[in-house]
Amino acid sequence: MAETVGAVAPVFLIILVGFLLRRLKGLADGFWLPAEKLTYFITFPALLAANLAGADLRGVAWAPVAAVSAGGIILTAALILAARSLLARRLAIDDRAFTSVFQGAIRPNTYIGLALATVLFGPFGVTLMALCIAIVVPLVNVLAVACMVRFGHGQSASLSAMARGIATNPLILACLVGIAMNIGGLGRPPILGPALTILGSAALPIGLLAVGAGLSGDGLRRAAPALLVSSAAKLLLLPGLTWIGALALGMDAPTTALCVLYAALPCSQSSYVLARQMGGDATLMATSITVQTLLSGLSIPVFVLALV
Repeated sequence: MAETVGAVAPVFLIILVGFLLRRLKGLADGFWLPAEKLTYFITFPALLAANLAGADLRGVAWAPVAAVSAGGIILTAALILAARSLLARRLAIDDRAFTSVFQGAIRPNTYIGLALATVLFGPFGVTLMALCIAIVVPLVNVLAVACMVRFGHGQSASLSAMARGIATNPLILACLVGIAMNIGGLGRPPILGPALTILGSAALPIGLLAVGAGLSGDGLRRAAPALLVSSAAKLLLLPGLTWIGALALGMDAPTTALCVLYAALPCSQSSYVLARQMGGDATLMATSITVQTLLSGLSIPVFVLALV
């Protein structure tokens, strides 16, 4: 247990540093938005592309990883959708709030995931986590945007806009580029390869600091029922279903651990941006991200201890 906590705690310590920097005005407020954009569009894609380009993918079970990762998300999303009427009737969760519950139940914070995979599993963990990202990011974007189009306030987004947003997602494009370089035998070529590696090395610290800076407790008491539902679904239900699927398919222990770890990650900050842009409950979304990030500091070590 001490070793597990020792591996996970530094990641959350960096998140705490970001939180304190923002609250104590250690850096100007204007720093954080450009830092998030730099991570999302440049350093994080560079990290994914570099790791996938140079990874040995011959021993990776692509099909089971895809089935387990996607299957858990689809089943969780279906259960949340099936419960929508009940949530509205019993917990007074309206359509705008429901979009935040839905996003909170399925969207993972990949910055935290890659940091944990690096600490716990080294290069193999980063490679497999990148594959999970390549599988899950397109899927959760499709599901989240579809939910926003259906239940968000004042929405009229077209299918073409949805497809364009997915096709231009920098994380998806980076994964595709890295896999193409790997399959094509290019690997990490001179100059470009080291440049991607250097850029990628900045992704995790900046990304984790930005996660902490974005934490907010606004509206915590008002949103308690919705927060309980989304947190239980994301931190317990989804990793539990993923674990069951991995056992059913006979996955090896390290691959199972990484797939479950990815499923157990708290909700990503990109959910807040989508809620704000597409008529969701952005305040509830921000509070959900905060609560899940804090709770995952307890739930993730339990899953890691059970699996590693």
